[in-house]
Amino acid sequence: MSLTDPIADYLTRIRNACMAKHSKVDVPASRLLKQVTQILMEEGYIRNFTMVDDSRQGIIRIYLKYDPDKKPVIEGLERVSRPGFRRYAGVKDIPRVLNGFGIAILSTPQGLMTDKKARKASVGGEVLCHVW
Repeated sequence: MSLTDPIADYLTRIRNACMAKHSKVDVPASRLLKQVTQILMEEGYIRNFTMVDDSRQGIIRIYLKYDPDKKPVIEGLERVSRPGFRRYAGVKDIPRVLNGFGIAILSTPQGLMTDKKARKASVGGEVLCHVW
């Protein structure tokens, strides 16, 4: 089965697993999704992730993070740029998510990065999603 928007599927799987209070969630692997997962781990939104070989494309197993009150660290995930409506931002137009409390993940010519790193590198790109 092919997906028309694997990033939206990825975000929905994480959102649903957080609402159901699962400790982990499996998503189909790709280089792009692995990079997004790496950014989420670096920013402290997930505990860890591992790559599982299933003799096809592979699986990314994401271990979700919760606070001591059992509330998920990820409060919201929002897909910004979609296949039918791409959203690009120049350096001066990179969005701030919740006045800096969240992150925007951008696909830039220098690779995937957060909004803060993109501003520092002075590069714009496609705004993939917002996480808070």
